[in-house]
Amino acid sequence: MLCSSLIRRPRLTILDRPNQTKNIIERSIVIAIHTRSGSFVTEWIAYCKERGIQYKEVDCFASDIIQQLRGCQALLWHWKHSDFRAQLFARQLIASVENMGITVFPDNSTAWHYDDKVGQKYLLEAVGAPLVETHIFYDKETAIQWIEQADFPKVWKLRGGAGSQNVQLIGSRRHARRLAKVAFSRGWRNSRFYNLRDRIWQFKRDKTLGSFVNIGRGIVRSVLPHRANSRSSRQVDYLYFQNFIPESDHDIRVVVIGKRAFAIKRMVREGDFRASGSGAIHYEPAYIPKECIEIAFDVAADMQAQSCAFDFIYSGSKWLVIEISYTFTADAYRKCPGFWDRSMNWHPASVTPERFVLEDLLDVLSNNAA
Repeated sequence: MLCSSLIRRPRLTILDRPNQTKNIIERSIVIAIHTRSGSFVTEWIAYCKERGIQYKEVDCFASDIIQQLRGCQALLWHWKHSDFRAQLFARQLIASVENMGITVFPDNSTAWHYDDKVGQKYLLEAVGAPLVETHIFYDKETAIQWIEQADFPKVWKLRGGAGSQNVQLIGSRRHARRLAKVAFSRGWRNSRFYNLRDRIWQFKRDKTLGSFVNIGRGIVRSVLPHRANSRSSRQVDYLYFQNFIPESDHDIRVVVIGKRAFAIKRMVREGDFRASGSGAIHYEPAYIPKECIEIAFDVAADMQAQSCAFDFIYSGSKWLVIEISYTFTADAYRKCPGFWDRSMNWHPASVTPERFVLEDLLDVLSNNAA
């Protein structure tokens, strides 16, 4: 009878056992998700419900967030540069939570340089990434000395801002000297007129009722600025320039999440030099240079980044990195027809960045628990 019962018992194949073990481990995991903000949240919660994974809604802005995280194995918090409150403490909270032994997305290696082009310059140079030549100055005298011998045009940037915000093409030494004067005196705040200019450009591109209505909203925000603009920190006592790459009509955006890379080709705005935020996008893999994918995989690994979006531009005979970001608008990539793996094999598949992030996090937790 004993032998008979053993024969009738369903047997696990070699392939089934790791999967069953992983499923058991996943169901013992509790994932904390900050649900008050962040566009990745909806997909994260949907994934947990589908897979039967325990999750706990937490508030990273609460004073007792450390207590809220007791008993959790991971924290997901999709914080963005536009949230001035998150900018105050997100990096410090992430480091503290990691010190508790909790896995975090984004972790410290992934996010410490987020929305900080100054930090990105040093990091990319440190790991040997092919960075567009970048110059930073912390006193007016040194900046002016460099300006007097530099060739123009150059691209001026503030350390923060996305979608081509806080970026200008500087065509002359005279203009650069004016920037130096402002940089080492009153500095800058985020322009409340940027969104209006951007919405006017979007209407010219799309010519839809929705884009026309957005112009009205932009006018309101110009008069009554959003809280994020009115509370943003003043940018002062530094000056940042990047070399300008002429005659470039596009850039390549590559996103690496763990073992996957997906990419788009972004055309520059009409009458402009910037591609970020243009909305003119090609998704087909034939448009994407393999060199950009390979560089992105290598640099992301060197930075130990869970997620990293790279902006590439072609200069002379090679592709160079302009800047990086741990996060992005996920909807912009849902039309991607697939992704590359680390061996440069192409996988036709749905691209859902939020789920890729959670899949990788669960793999890490399962491996740690096994």
